[in-house]
Amino acid sequence: MSSPLPIAESEDGEDMRHVPVLLQSVLDALCLEPGAVVVDCTLGGGGHAEAILQQIGPRGRLIGLDRDPDALRLATARLAGFGTAFEPVHADYRDLARVLADLGRRAVDGILADLGVSSMQLDDPARGFSITHDGPLDMRLDPTAGRTAQELLAAINEADLARLLRAFGEEPQARPIARAIVAARGRGPISSTCQLAGIVARAARWRTASRIHPATRTFMALRIAVNDELGGLDGFVRDAVALLRPGGRLCVISFHSLEDRAIKTAFRSLQPHCICPRGLPVCACGQPGVLEILTARPVGPSAEEIADNPRSRSAKLRVAEAR
Repeated sequence: MSSPLPIAESEDGEDMRHVPVLLQSVLDALCLEPGAVVVDCTLGGGGHAEAILQQIGPRGRLIGLDRDPDALRLATARLAGFGTAFEPVHADYRDLARVLADLGRRAVDGILADLGVSSMQLDDPARGFSITHDGPLDMRLDPTAGRTAQELLAAINEADLARLLRAFGEEPQARPIARAIVAARGRGPISSTCQLAGIVARAARWRTASRIHPATRTFMALRIAVNDELGGLDGFVRDAVALLRPGGRLCVISFHSLEDRAIKTAFRSLQPHCICPRGLPVCACGQPGVLEILTARPVGPSAEEIADNPRSRSAKLRVAEAR
């Protein structure tokens, strides 16, 4: 995700500009013709959408979804010059089937989902994602709905918190961090990002020479839990493939292994696979599958892209084509 905003600091202290991740790879993968109908399920700052709109031309249509009303407003302003070729919708990408039904669209030519948090969300201290810039402990992608990270931390018990940090953040020090958070909570509310980052840093015995802040995994785990980022990914892939015309492409960009694994598994479950008994000499089940996986391995950023945009280094693009 991206937006044309000033340089800002990332969670691990790096400066960078907002640029759409894997842009050329996405355009090549979608393989769009002028006049195509495309859905950008995670509009963000509108970087991918702008390039897609330029490719499909005035006869094309791009439907842009985002659960963050601020992102939707900024992207709509950026893309205003495309007129009716762009249609913004305030919705979660997992509501794709409902959104297209409401718009009277039975099928589209391409679908893009750039999962996770956009740069402008990470860089705004008021959103509660930043480790280094103090702000309220919110972390909601849609600030109009759901419980905040502060509310989650106020209610969860130590054992469940440790499990959450281990499962969603792959945090090796989940137990001491959970213990420290619960102890600090007993002394008063944990209400700001820097307050939480300090608790985690002390519990993890942070060495200041380390490049990655010790709270990075904790913040990621809480963000995933607050926004239910792993829930419904399988259903989203199934809905997306069902809404593509034959030959239409689905592109999904993920930024951590849990998301990538879920997308990979969902893709594989929809490709042709034989369910005949093992002893049968030839396949008789005729299970056709509904998609063809076009990326045996995920596409990653080039060295040049990583140098220009360090946040892109963990991006993985998987592509499938509807049959």
